[in-house]
Amino acid sequence: MKIEILGPGCAKCKATEKVVKKAVEELGIQAEVVKVEDLQDIINRGVMMTPAVVVDGEVKISGHKPTVDEIKKIIK
Repeated sequence: MKIEILGPGCAKCKATEKVVKKAVEELGIQAEVVKVEDLQDIINRGVMMTPAVVVDGEVKISGHKPTVDEIKKIIK
């Protein structure tokens, strides 16, 4: 599983990355967590509001910092 956090490096984006890593750790699953900061790449994916969370190429969350439980629900 590949989980990408899209965002320019703002505080919410960094916090989202921490939340995603914590959820992966708590679930005990194998996942590649990648931070994407390139604005053109983010726009090309159709994301207009960050932070965004992409799981295996599909945008699951956009425009807010998710909770650990929210991330767990989408990656189970």
